[in-house]
Amino acid sequence: MGNISGYFLEPQNFSVNDGNGIRTIIFFAGCPLRCKWCSNPESYTNSNKIAYYERTCIKCGICMEVCQAEVGINLNNRLEQQKCKGCGLCADICPTKSRKNLIYHYNSEEILNLIEKQKIFYKYSGGGVTFSGGEATLQIDMLRELAYKLYDQAIDLAIETSGYFNFDEIKDILEKMNLIFIDIKHMKNDKHKFYTGVSNEKILKNICRLNELKVPVVVRIPVINGVNSDVENIRETARFIKSNIDDPKLELLPYHSFGDNKYEALGLEKPSRQFETPSKEYMEELYKIVKDEGVQIVSYK
Repeated sequence: MGNISGYFLEPQNFSVNDGNGIRTIIFFAGCPLRCKWCSNPESYTNSNKIAYYERTCIKCGICMEVCQAEVGINLNNRLEQQKCKGCGLCADICPTKSRKNLIYHYNSEEILNLIEKQKIFYKYSGGGVTFSGGEATLQIDMLRELAYKLYDQAIDLAIETSGYFNFDEIKDILEKMNLIFIDIKHMKNDKHKFYTGVSNEKILKNICRLNELKVPVVVRIPVINGVNSDVENIRETARFIKSNIDDPKLELLPYHSFGDNKYEALGLEKPSRQFETPSKEYMEELYKIVKDEGVQIVSYK
């Protein structure tokens, strides 16, 4: 394997989510889904994405001086966005960091060097590395390079995936994992396609094949009022997991709107206000429904 390169969001160290212990989360850029509630809209593509935070901008104009595309200060103006080439020169010199590149180009050695500095934290906490996104499986060669090299170092590995991949193409990678998180957004195919832009057929078929790997699996549901939080959908999901995964585990993740500031900074329309966070009381009802179906509730948050 060579020293290949890929596109990423900013890696996150000292995470205690998405796996056991203290972890480094490697966020791959690019995603085949377009979830209407997505909290990481910058991850849709694998090209440079410049965000503009107007609230901290002092209108000094330095960004305009270095911009070869003659983009104005207000990058969130649609016409200015269309001119932007995403070169990142403005982000490099902005004195208030009001311009920021959200997508980074790294080669595999750069990622591995970053991880090397964190290994002591994995050792004493039982942690490791989690591949996330976007969708990590879109950059198969890079994912395989990292997974194989880290596996050889006996680092605990996890992956968080939408499940929208060709199973046979990445089976060897998944076999290197210590834990697989996989999402089910909705059991109804028409609703899944409406809210995410893709059918759920490939995802559900892939989940049915995960037992081939002998790797622990946690199915995750982003629980959103107005989308998929109804009792019928949660019960149907639990029954599907019970029928198709040897040791069925489910994590229910209440919806949050933490990504709204990214939509503002990218000049995008925010997710619909119809998406709401379920109450703690209602979540407790859903936990009971899942347990009654013989599926274990887990939490990594």
